[in-house]
Amino acid sequence: MNRFFYATLLSIFLIGSVYAQSKPPVMVGAEQVDWYVPKIKDKRVAIFANNTSVVRNIHLVDILVSMKVNVVKILSPEHGFRGDVPDGDAVSDSVDKRTGIKIVSIYGDKNKKPTPQQLADVDVVLFDIQDVGCRFYTYISSLTYLMEACAENNKKLFVLDRPNPNGYVDGPILQAENKSFVGMHPIPIVHGLTIGEMAKMINGEGWLAGKKKADLEVIPVLGYSHADVVPLPVKPSPNLPNDHAIALYPSICLFEGTALSLGRGTQNPFEMIGHPSLKNQPFDFTPVSIPTMSAKPKLENQVCHGIDLRNVKPERRIMLSYLIDMYKQFPDKENFFIRYIDKLSGYKDFKEQVRKGMTEEEIRATWADGLAKYKEMRNKYIIYPD
Repeated sequence: MNRFFYATLLSIFLIGSVYAQSKPPVMVGAEQVDWYVPKIKDKRVAIFANNTSVVRNIHLVDILVSMKVNVVKILSPEHGFRGDVPDGDAVSDSVDKRTGIKIVSIYGDKNKKPTPQQLADVDVVLFDIQDVGCRFYTYISSLTYLMEACAENNKKLFVLDRPNPNGYVDGPILQAENKSFVGMHPIPIVHGLTIGEMAKMINGEGWLAGKKKADLEVIPVLGYSHADVVPLPVKPSPNLPNDHAIALYPSICLFEGTALSLGRGTQNPFEMIGHPSLKNQPFDFTPVSIPTMSAKPKLENQVCHGIDLRNVKPERRIMLSYLIDMYKQFPDKENFFIRYIDKLSGYKDFKEQVRKGMTEEEIRATWADGLAKYKEMRNKYIIYPD
């Protein structure tokens, strides 16, 4: 098995290099085994990973085991190690059937951060998970807690970087009173950082508990810039099934803070919006239970009338027009928003801006000063050109 995995990986690298002679291929951090494996070869290694932790369709855990790296445990975030646990569902400890390595769940109200006991038999931790560049995508919150645990327990942390499919900067800055697991830091909705750059910012700005700093090393992506739109080889979570949904996600996820469905319970979440009470809409859909995606979707088994976004070309900015238009058409305006909107938008005035009839441009103008200051801070931590 060892020779098979290593030979397969080597052949894929060589084929990729020849095929892309005119333009250097994008090489994710995990792909650069010659860079980081010598540093962990004689260490006890924990890998914070999920289904996105692959190199050319081979899982990082399998690659490292085949190279005789001593992987003692796998740390698993929201959606589980194989990425098939629906949003919000519990993730239990288990054992990886392929390797026999113990999987420790690091998700849930009581275990968002690895404990000293869970790290006691570990020397170094590798973090290799695909992010999508949004503040409310919880993998950067998991990264924060992991960094805290490593800092508190004197464990070296390697972040194996991956491209950001939404590499621009946009949205309001999170206000402190709206801090939660879907937004821990004063950053905009679309932060314009890879997971490695985010780790550097978290460390550099003193955002860990007690202003501790993790012993951090980022293994960068090669051949990447923030202007690149890099297709993802694996869906990053059950309800982001394709690149189009990922591009719409920064805009459409705000509907999680409303009474409307954004397509959870269909095969195209984040690509449709609707509600049973909306009338004269061009599109209908019915959310149903899909155990591997949304077991109990909002408005389950109810026919929702709304709009189909599957053929919309996403812009590289947060598009507020959909939410503003749906609010205008929604008959029960008092109950259009739910409390969750404050945590998602990051500031309590957002729903009032919509209710008062402010235009998209007027709302965006209120973000300008915060975004300008954020971009100055961001410049200290970027690894890749814009």
